[in-house]
Amino acid sequence: MANQKNVLGTTLKLCCGNSGYTREGFCYVPEGDAGNHSVCAIVTEDFLNYSLARGNDLITPNPMYQFEGLKPGDKWCLCAMRWREALYMEVAPKIDLEATNEAALSIIGLEELTEYSHKN
Repeated sequence: MANQKNVLGTTLKLCCGNSGYTREGFCYVPEGDAGNHSVCAIVTEDFLNYSLARGNDLITPNPMYQFEGLKPGDKWCLCAMRWREALYMEVAPKIDLEATNEAALSIIGLEELTEYSHKN
């Protein structure tokens, strides 16, 4: 997994601590990751509330999984489909292109991802 690329075609950068399907902080997408946890998002309150309403509580700490809960401004590896849903609902958070896995491109266009880059 260490050789995976980002959406820019360069080396995948670290997204955050204890995130992603592998819980290594990188948005790696191994074969068993049916959710495609490839988008390194900088979560917002609007997105966190949207995710909660969709049944995925990213706010409440869950010590059993060593999960402290997210707050606005935190980075997290999101499922590409959830980010795309949030885009259509106008609550998509900004993303870190260098830490977003190229696997996201199978679901989201580079143009859309670039538009939501935290550097824009």
